[in-house]
Amino acid sequence: MADVYDRWHLSRPSADGKPCEAHSTKTATVYPSAEHGVGKRWQVRYRDLSGKQCKENFEKRTAAESRAAKVKTELDGGTFVNRELGKQKFKAVAERWQETAVHRERTDTNVERALRLHIYPMFGNRQIGSIQRTDGRKWIKERSTVIAPSTFATPWNVCTSILKMAHQEGIIPKYPWEGLKPPEIFYPEIHPLHPDAAKALIVTASPRYRALVKQAAATGLRQGELFGLEDSEPAEAVTVKQQMIGPDKGVPYLGEPKTKQSYRTVPQGRSVIDEVARHREQFPPQVVSIEDRTNPRKPVWRRVRLLYTSATGQPIRRGSWSKVWARNIKRANAYLERSGSKVRVPEDTTLHDLRHFYASVLIKNGATPKQVQRRLGHAKPSITLNVYTHLWEADVDETADMMEAALN
Repeated sequence: MADVYDRWHLSRPSADGKPCEAHSTKTATVYPSAEHGVGKRWQVRYRDLSGKQCKENFEKRTAAESRAAKVKTELDGGTFVNRELGKQKFKAVAERWQETAVHRERTDTNVERALRLHIYPMFGNRQIGSIQRTDGRKWIKERSTVIAPSTFATPWNVCTSILKMAHQEGIIPKYPWEGLKPPEIFYPEIHPLHPDAAKALIVTASPRYRALVKQAAATGLRQGELFGLEDSEPAEAVTVKQQMIGPDKGVPYLGEPKTKQSYRTVPQGRSVIDEVARHREQFPPQVVSIEDRTNPRKPVWRRVRLLYTSATGQPIRRGSWSKVWARNIKRANAYLERSGSKVRVPEDTTLHDLRHFYASVLIKNGATPKQVQRRLGHAKPSITLNVYTHLWEADVDETADMMEAALN
């Protein structure tokens, strides 16, 4: 039940009480209480779903009666939400969510960045119960002018997860952004490196990193997966079970592969095996002490014999690698120019482009989307198709000929 009370007047006056001159009428005599004229006059009293007594004050009786009716309906339907809970700051609720949400370690860094850069500036100091659908639309529009849809995906997932948790915990009456969608992620067409460009990058790579570059092109491993490879006898397949993670701040460490599907074994040809063997002989793998977080619940420090290390015998850092790679591109283009080739390596090429090159070769030679997905370690085939669909399209559309052959 939810009842309306007049705070300014007694519901059970004493026999010798003096009537209220300001509010008594010809038809009703009222007697002032100790709170007469103090604060809002009308009060709604009720017990919430947990049995806790709640009080809300209003200036006008009509507003109090309307609120009482709404509270009664929500209590009867089991959907009641205490308004006081909705007055919590969004940031306070987000911090509780962050403490209990289970993420991969690399994801934790992305979540922290999303909150700090894209969510708190807009919603951090807002009462969570005040956030409406229009706020969601404004936020989508504002962020869309600043960051790409693919970058916005993490802030969107984080913010909506917090609001949904608030609804599930009874902090807000409903999830306010039902039906809203973030901007659709656009996957630009990948233009794989020309085989001559890939070969030039391998041939002109510095001796210390030549095997790494060749293995990248021949297996499609991600940069972190290559940097995190431990030494073993060269074999006909390379197994991915960890990756080197270089945080924005701090020292590199070994972490889980990007997805569950990233745990995989990828075949590699004889020339790659021979190149790795040469590398091991010329640059004996170094033992380094590094933190292993491949089991996030039990991180340990251990001595690891890394296949690829920097010139100082330490794990390769992303910052130092970018300088090594930039010099590699210049040497490759100089090599192509000397050889009379019209092919060039684009200046914005990264090691990841060798992963695209690997996928393009598989596709050109008849690999199915599922096969490419497994080799690349994508979480699902749809990711592979989003990125590489155009590479499966034949130069000449032969679909009509296929139907003619089938029907005749």
